[in-house]
Amino acid sequence: MHLLDKIKEKSFVVFGRAGIDLYADPAGTSAENTEMFRADLGGSSANICAGLSKLGCQSTLVTSVSDDVVGRFCLNRLSHYGVGTQFIKIKGGEHRTSLAVYESRLDDFQLCLYRNNAVDFQVDNQDVDEINYSSYGALITAGTVFAGEPSCGSTFRAFEHAKNAGLPVIFDIDYRPYSWPSAKVASDVLSRAGMASDLIVGNDEEFGFMAGNYDQGLDQARALAKQGKFVIYKKGNEGAITFVEGEEIRTGIYPVTAIKPNGAGDSFLAGMLAAIAHGSNLKQAILKGSACASIVVSNPGCAPAMPDTATLNAFLKSHPGPTAAT
Repeated sequence: MHLLDKIKEKSFVVFGRAGIDLYADPAGTSAENTEMFRADLGGSSANICAGLSKLGCQSTLVTSVSDDVVGRFCLNRLSHYGVGTQFIKIKGGEHRTSLAVYESRLDDFQLCLYRNNAVDFQVDNQDVDEINYSSYGALITAGTVFAGEPSCGSTFRAFEHAKNAGLPVIFDIDYRPYSWPSAKVASDVLSRAGMASDLIVGNDEEFGFMAGNYDQGLDQARALAKQGKFVIYKKGNEGAITFVEGEEIRTGIYPVTAIKPNGAGDSFLAGMLAAIAHGSNLKQAILKGSACASIVVSNPGCAPAMPDTATLNAFLKSHPGPTAAT
């Protein structure tokens, strides 16, 4: 399959946001009562990049950051994780890099995300035209890039450049209602992005949203697969169903004691793609992605919790699982 062969080139150009995460420390502390926060890289696409780099792949992020201490912090942390930053533009003015404040606890979990005038929406056509797409094996994007302009239009333009260069497009739906002007706009745009993609990853609610009915998510995933898409339908604790070339591959999860709900999807995608890149078969790769997700939800932070190869291998050797597929 062309898609899998290109992933094996181990080099990804990724579109989406980078932000700063502040998470209450120690684990279990509520944000409003903590006396200390830890800070690190955040943002779904930046997390995916960090996860890929830590697992031995090359990743380059395409985004914008604000010309201030927060933007510089993000650039420094991206470099720390080995992520390429040559296509990140620094923007002045009133646009700001996203800030997320959250907790390492499940009971009454709180996440407060500051996204007003988000600078990552400022990626424009000139920015995406500068990229040599033939230098990469695949393009990855998260759905948040489509929630504002000019990044929505420029990312669709990048899809065209990628197709012309022979790159597959990998799309993580990543639907965040608060980012969109309306549910209808989000459904229309995300559906269009799905149609333009080769591999689509989402959970049951996200596919249901694209279908216009949360009870029809599985039908939507199957419909996209029948159109030749490679589709991964995530079901949370029930595992995942992967639709590829008329086959349905069902996989379970690695149970852990989670301390937070966020970061799992980013780590799943990075872990699965890295596993394919390093030669795992598709089912093995999906299970390695699931293991990465379990590692992240059981540790504080997102980017810092993404496992490297040694951590992932140790987890797979010592941890029971996966659960039976459903």
